[in-house]
This record gives sequence, structure tokens and C-alpha cells, in this order.
Amino acid sequence: MQMNYSNSKKVSSFILCMVLMVAMALSTVGCNGSKNSGAASGAEGTQAGVDVQREGGELGEGSKEFALTVTDKDGNETQFTIHTDKETVGEALQELDLIDGEEGEYGLYVKTVNGITADYDADGVYWAFYINDEYAASGVDVTKITEGDSYALKVE
Repeated sequence: MQMNYSNSKKVSSFILCMVLMVAMALSTVGCNGSKNSGAASGAEGTQAGVDVQREGGELGEGSKEFALTVTDKDGNETQFTIHTDKETVGEALQELDLIDGEEGEYGLYVKTVNGITADYDADGVYWAFYINDEYAASGVDVTKITEGDSYALKVE
């Protein structure tokens, strides 16, 4: 009987941990207060917010560099190399108008990445944040840029 209780407790703890990670990801993946006005093809974003889908490539200026992969709901990937002097991934992506979302209880909740909106309340999908192909335990807004790390945002 003690063995079942112990296993049940471990399973419950694991499930709770996963739920909290998903909640954090939903709440902390980015915000700059702009509204998305639709996805259009093109190579440049606008200064007003994320309303143009970029084709990838090199973006920004600065001494720090990192790779970013954006994967839409159909599995299409867009690769970016981000250059910045910002401290966090979220700050860098906001500066380049690559992400947009809302401030939430747990931080920034990204709804739009590279002109593509994923709204859990409306569609049942969200932008998941990954660091080196691992589901991130921290939000994009608090994740410090680390040399050699790669980052990804994927619709899930």
C-alpha cells in the first residue's frame, strides 16, 4: 500500500510540474503591447508592432548573437540569427518586433510571433518556448541570452 501511495504522489507531482511549466510558458513568452494586424509576406517588420511575417535571416545589431527558430502550426520553420545588446531573449525579440502579447500574472504571454498569432483562448494553441531543443522552464522575458544557446518558439 505504501508503494502505491508513493508512486501516486510522484505521478501527481510530475503532472503538477508539467501543468505549471505550461502555465508559465503560456504566460511568459512575450509582450510589447502592440496589436497584430495580420500576417503579410515580406522581409521587414514594422515599428508599430508585429504585423509583417519575415522570411528569416539576420536581424538587429549588437554584440550578442543567437539563433531563433519559429515554427508555425503547420510545421513550417523560419530561421533567424538575432544580433542585440539586450540582456534577455524577450527584450531582443520585442526590440525587433518579432513578438507581441500580453502581460500576465506570470510575466509576458506571447500571442504573436513573426506575424503569426496563436491564441489558446481562441484556437487551443499557444507559443511554446524552447532553449536548445528543450522545453524552457523560464519565460522568454526572463531568459538571459547565453552565448551558444539556440532558442525556438513553436505553435503547440
